[in-house]
Amino acid sequence: MAKEIETLEAVVRTGTGKGAARAARRQGLVPGIVYGDGKEPVALNFDYNKLLTRLRKGRFMSTLFNLKVEGQEDVRVICRGVQKDVVKDLPTHIDFMRTHRASRINLFIHVNFDNGEASPGLKRGGTLVVVRPEVELEVMAGDIPDHITVDLTGKNIGDVIHISDIPLPEGCRPTIDRNFVVANLAAPSGLVSSENEEAEGAAEA
Repeated sequence: MAKEIETLEAVVRTGTGKGAARAARRQGLVPGIVYGDGKEPVALNFDYNKLLTRLRKGRFMSTLFNLKVEGQEDVRVICRGVQKDVVKDLPTHIDFMRTHRASRINLFIHVNFDNGEASPGLKRGGTLVVVRPEVELEVMAGDIPDHITVDLTGKNIGDVIHISDIPLPEGCRPTIDRNFVVANLAAPSGLVSSENEEAEGAAEA
């Protein structure tokens, strides 16, 4: 269930400050920085087109990357911020934090919903209302789950799925203490109207 580690390539950026960053952008690069793990920050440049393509794939902030920089040892990193042009919504700067396998980090993990065909509520025309398509979990950097799974087997209209109802991978825990709602099964509008009419009729009787 652990994610395959993707590789990002970068080169060390010579010079610092806004001038060096602007020069990088003119060359089709995105300036960035990597920091953390008790080491000095390093200014980097990333290929604009490659970075934009990966950003558009999604889940960028919840993916552990293997950062390759020529002349340096590979390091595991997680993105901690992407600055974008306010008009064009394109990346202008990116921040990465170094990690190691034992690091505990907070990430948003995708929620999958399985076995909908085994849900009596969905068979009756109920609707699965997803409150949180992703949940923030504290995970081990060396074993980041690709997703967590909700089993809809036996779920009926009116059922509410809380985070405590979902089996989490070993080493993962929610970052929020309360037992928050992830999804629920709502009645179809026709059934709601019918039940309301029946309730009104009973009241009149």
